[in-house]
Amino acid sequence: MNCLAFDLGGSGGKLLLGRFDGERLSLEEAHRFGNYPISLNAGLYWDIFHIYNQLNLGVRKAARLAAGPLVSLGLDTFSNDFAFIDRQGELLTPLRCYRDPRTERHRDAIYAKMAPEKLYELTGNQIAPFNTLMQLAAMQEAGQGYLLENAYKMLFTPDLLAHFLTGETVAEYTIASVSQMFDFRTGDWNDAILEAYRIPRRILGPLVQPGTAIGRTKEAYNRELGSAGFEVIAVCEHDTASAFLAAVSRGDRAIISSGTWSLVGTEVAAPIIEPAGYRYNIANEGGLAGRHRLLRNVMGLWIIQQLQSDYHRQGADYSFAEMEAAAGQAAPFAHRIDPDDPLFFSPEGMADKIRRKCLETDGRAPQTMGETVRCAAESLAFKYRWAIEKIEQLSGKALPCINIVGGGSKDKLLCQFTANACNRPVLAGLPHATALGNILLQLLANREIAGIEQGKAVIANSFPIAEYQPRQTRLWEEKYAEFKEAFHLE
Repeated sequence: MNCLAFDLGGSGGKLLLGRFDGERLSLEEAHRFGNYPISLNAGLYWDIFHIYNQLNLGVRKAARLAAGPLVSLGLDTFSNDFAFIDRQGELLTPLRCYRDPRTERHRDAIYAKMAPEKLYELTGNQIAPFNTLMQLAAMQEAGQGYLLENAYKMLFTPDLLAHFLTGETVAEYTIASVSQMFDFRTGDWNDAILEAYRIPRRILGPLVQPGTAIGRTKEAYNRELGSAGFEVIAVCEHDTASAFLAAVSRGDRAIISSGTWSLVGTEVAAPIIEPAGYRYNIANEGGLAGRHRLLRNVMGLWIIQQLQSDYHRQGADYSFAEMEAAAGQAAPFAHRIDPDDPLFFSPEGMADKIRRKCLETDGRAPQTMGETVRCAAESLAFKYRWAIEKIEQLSGKALPCINIVGGGSKDKLLCQFTANACNRPVLAGLPHATALGNILLQLLANREIAGIEQGKAVIANSFPIAEYQPRQTRLWEEKYAEFKEAFHLE
């Protein structure tokens, strides 16, 4: 069976061809492209037309690679962003980027309508400026409520792409569950929130569960691509949900989906919405039926990606491997930052921002590329440990092992630092975990596997996993205590 996974991230996208022979699964990258926000008139946007064209280019390439028909496609992306369409399916708005500063401009007015503590109580979602609710509320505050009033539907990014392909309008559950408008208690949109922020319920697509067939590609689309068409499946469209689904380790363990963001968490049987969760900004997110994620967002590889961009603008084209090697040669524990400092959220000038924060914290700053990258990597590892400890506290269960999936699983230095800082073994692999979780749902929907546990066994038998054991744990314990004290972490 041939199926396609389209995985769109905050710095790039890819189309992967999955081949399943009944026992083993293989992945082949058919197409990859860059995806960067565009700054225009003080706003930040995604180029949805470029994204759609790249998706189609990937489908064409995959069709040439596949030995047989393409059966289905799943779409997964980052969460929170959306666009509006009219009844004819025409776009009414461009696709705004979640890093757009507009929500911060209206923060006080937004929280005057409903306090963040109340929003957490109702949704269990993290309190963050980029949440869908915050973006919609900012539009109302900016006088753009007419867009909500006149729209036919608001579609999250993967649902928008599915609409382009099939003409159908849905809201997939996992991506809806992190919008700050979804109520886990009722399994539906929260009317109190919608009313408080004047969001018409009718513009929200009907909720569908992962594994649902959205529809076949439109005839016009098939003619354009010279294709017989294929089914579009609602997979776990929130990329974190797909990545967690692919994690292969068994039992209670921490999972880090390591990409532009690092999503540090574990799976729980039901949402845990407690005051401590609000205090530590720990999110509840939906997954496949019966699975929920308790996790915390950590800034992640974004910092290192932006460092690479900084150096590129300065004329130094370092590869990630070169940056990792330089960090490995730099002196340990010379500098530190809190990766979640809001200063690091926006793009550009990352090296200068790190130097500034290091000077504020310790009175000294990294001077070389290697020192700067090592500072970021060590600090990320420490913040992972802090997040895991808070999740253990909230869930009431020990997490003795860490499973790192996603692109960051290829960063051997960061994986080793994580094992050291957390004093736990790390199992790392599946750089395409999000695409694998995407494909697992398609295999399930197409009845190629009997259940997700069978799918996890297929992944374990098909792809290598590396293991990292903790080293120099006494020294890392001392430095972790200093890290917490420096940044006033409980």
